[in-house]
Amino acid sequence: MNKIEEKLALLGGPKAVNGANEELFRWPIITAEDEEAVLDVLRRGGMSGTDVTEQFEREMADWLGVPYALGFHNGTASLQAAMFGCGVGVGDEVIAPALTYWATAMPAFSLGASVVFADIDPVTLGLDAADIERRITSRTKAIVVVHYLSHPADMDPILQVAAKHGVKVIEDVSHALGGLYKGRPLGTIGDVGAMSMMTGKAFAIGEGGMMVTRDQTVYERAIAFGHYERYGSNIETPELQPYIGIPLGGIKYRMHQLSSAVGRVQLKYYEERIAEIERAMSYFWEGLSGLPGIRPHRPEAGSGSRNGGWYAARGRYEPVALGGLSVTSFCAALRAEGVLSVSPGCNLPLHLHPFFHSADVYGHGKPTNLAHANRDLRQPVGSLPVTESISARLFALPWFKHEWRDQIDEYVLAFRKVIAQHQELLAVDTGNPPTLGGWHFFNHSSKKD
Repeated sequence: MNKIEEKLALLGGPKAVNGANEELFRWPIITAEDEEAVLDVLRRGGMSGTDVTEQFEREMADWLGVPYALGFHNGTASLQAAMFGCGVGVGDEVIAPALTYWATAMPAFSLGASVVFADIDPVTLGLDAADIERRITSRTKAIVVVHYLSHPADMDPILQVAAKHGVKVIEDVSHALGGLYKGRPLGTIGDVGAMSMMTGKAFAIGEGGMMVTRDQTVYERAIAFGHYERYGSNIETPELQPYIGIPLGGIKYRMHQLSSAVGRVQLKYYEERIAEIERAMSYFWEGLSGLPGIRPHRPEAGSGSRNGGWYAARGRYEPVALGGLSVTSFCAALRAEGVLSVSPGCNLPLHLHPFFHSADVYGHGKPTNLAHANRDLRQPVGSLPVTESISARLFALPWFKHEWRDQIDEYVLAFRKVIAQHQELLAVDTGNPPTLGGWHFFNHSSKKD
């Protein structure tokens, strides 16, 4: 009997995946070179310095082709500093997608700004430029674009809208460092890029963040906000010079040098490692070519764009092509076959979380998102239709780190088996639950597929 025709594991048959080597999924790849770099910092007591971090920043800037890079202790801090660098302040509005991790938007509140959520493009899952334009007001100061699930957002129309209205563009590259949009590195296309480099990301250094820009004023404002030890006489921005020596944000945001030491080593090998991930993921999808109901979440071939390391890799699900089978049942059948990382959905839409409707964080006597607004910014169910419906058409993929074809073939078999026998699943399909995904649910395990 052909293995694809064997009984589904969910219904009592044999599994398709039988104990893949955990090294197929381990990330980041840590070698003796990383360890020695960390030990050097430890042995000389340089943990709280900036020399290694500044080297890392120069190397990151050179790699991305920008003049300025600034390290932070995490990605959330880099996003907040990017907003401050762009002049976001009290009474301003920031436009962001609701389909993202909360750190994309919520740092705006600590600056006295409000968040307006815009809908997404159903193909890229990045912000829809037309919907951005509908939501821009005289108070809009910045647009935060997320290259979501490692796929580049469609930047050209977004930049056109921003230029028309004189609005800054911040790229959240946490999911996609190393990705390209029409040949240009993600994070270097807008006014400023910011990103997380925590352990689970494609570019992973432990804990850390980075901000990159071509704009000296944005860069120096970010230094002034939370890097007191670098806020000195070299600052050229006139508005900042009177306050040199004291961080304007009253906070300390420098990157820990154990992280920057790891970052320098990881950057040396990053291109070759994500190239292997690209080959592995492409081989996987080639094995699924022609199957109904699923397709990869990646740019079109020949577009000059590419995913950034395939972080939080997703497949697009088309239930109609599989008789209406829910993505929940589809994933349950795959997990039974041994594809442990497969799950339905993605992040839950932020605009529907009670926080954005009723939480008074700072004691203003009104919801924080309305504290400095001149209108009610709460967005109810139905206000972002694409965002609210997309989870039923997405599923998490195994994130292969090596092009080990014999092992990847087992995963291909699992998908082919489930799709070939999807009619058997329709009889036991209970549909999708009311919500799919979570507020911060990505699995950052280094071992499990």
